[in-house]
Amino acid sequence: MLSSGVIVPIIYKILAVLLVCLLFYGCAGNRGSQNDPEFDEGITETELHERAQRALLIGNYVEAIEQLELLESYFPFGRSAEQAQLELIYANYMRTDYDSAILAADRFINLHPQHQNVDYAYYMKGLSSFQRDRGFFDILLGTPEPLRDISGAKEAFTLFAQFLNQFPDSIYAKDAQLRMYHLRNVMAESELAVAVFYLQRDTWLSAVTRAREVIEHYPRTEVIPFALVVLVEANHRLGLTEARDDALEVLARNFPDYQGFNEDGELVIKPRVRNKDRSILNTLTFGLLDKPQRGEEIRLKPRVPIR
Repeated sequence: MLSSGVIVPIIYKILAVLLVCLLFYGCAGNRGSQNDPEFDEGITETELHERAQRALLIGNYVEAIEQLELLESYFPFGRSAEQAQLELIYANYMRTDYDSAILAADRFINLHPQHQNVDYAYYMKGLSSFQRDRGFFDILLGTPEPLRDISGAKEAFTLFAQFLNQFPDSIYAKDAQLRMYHLRNVMAESELAVAVFYLQRDTWLSAVTRAREVIEHYPRTEVIPFALVVLVEANHRLGLTEARDDALEVLARNFPDYQGFNEDGELVIKPRVRNKDRSILNTLTFGLLDKPQRGEEIRLKPRVPIR
């Protein structure tokens, strides 16, 4: 009979042999897997790129990203490597994975700063930045853009400005300019919304400050006449007649067709119902019952005729 001192080493040897066999079998099995393209040793660069492009054409962006990443891993210096990196930016953007799109764009810019298509990477980085902060419920419910978090819009505006500075003749330049025009209006409307918020809560001085910021920082946007009206009303409430009349004159000279002017050339500011003037019954019935008394409308004649 074998003693226990002899049996134990034999058991250890047998276990060691079994472990090696299991590891070898596992590696061989993985390498022979037909379901995982990552271990398809016979695949060519062209085949991988064609797979990715087919996936892009049918809108299967998850599959396209997988194939493009494999192409980069297998053929990092291949003929299709740079194009695959650009397509990876697009695929991530279309998949609404904007963070990954920005990372892919940054990576391309850092690796190929002199590439003939690097302008595309800068352009897509701007687009992704704008879209990134649009929440699911904002898109689903159609929340107006000025009422959303516009930090992404500000960042996108800066990125588009940098893009146009570096690539003024790019084929994407005109589209970037149009998007900047839109973003500028969104930012101006957001500032105006804050000014109106203060106006509705009788915080006249804050309303004046915000309205001035709109006029000074966004002078050629669509909301300027509305910002001037906020400035007129807030200064009127504060008793600052000279500042009120100055703002009213600017409005009359530059926007004589503003909808708030009546046939006599007067600016008519209709009274608003403030939340603090509403009763609980009026609030619960959505304004149908126990309606609060409205104040008198304001009528102001500009120093210059508008008709």
